[in-house]
Amino acid sequence: MNGTHRHHLLQLVLSCRKITAQVTQPGSSTIVAMASSSEQEFLVKSRANLYRFPHSNNFWDSKTASRVGEKLGLRLRDLGVDVVSIDADEEISRPIQHRKRVLPLFDSVRRTGIRVDGTDQLNNIGVTVIPRN
Repeated sequence: MNGTHRHHLLQLVLSCRKITAQVTQPGSSTIVAMASSSEQEFLVKSRANLYRFPHSNNFWDSKTASRVGEKLGLRLRDLGVDVVSIDADEEISRPIQHRKRVLPLFDSVRRTGIRVDGTDQLNNIGVTVIPRN
């Protein structure tokens, strides 16, 4: 992405336990909006994942990412932000299992009416289509 972008920057912080999406102001690192899977709404599911069998290292999935994106989009709309940008190179460099799970987050933000610049490069990343004979 070029260094002269003027849109708010949407960044993701991923771990095996949570996904956090934050939007920073253009030209600074001031966070204007944030949503995370560690918020109250997700605590019951997160606690259930602690004790499930078989055990898993991942406590969030694409559904959780989608809901985090929806919450972030609504907060951005309330603030009057209508366009955000992502660093496509950073998203492409993520492991494939993370890329597949974060794409619904960007779609959810877009469905709330916020334009997400930079996602056009991610459309077919990580999706393998097996032709049927």
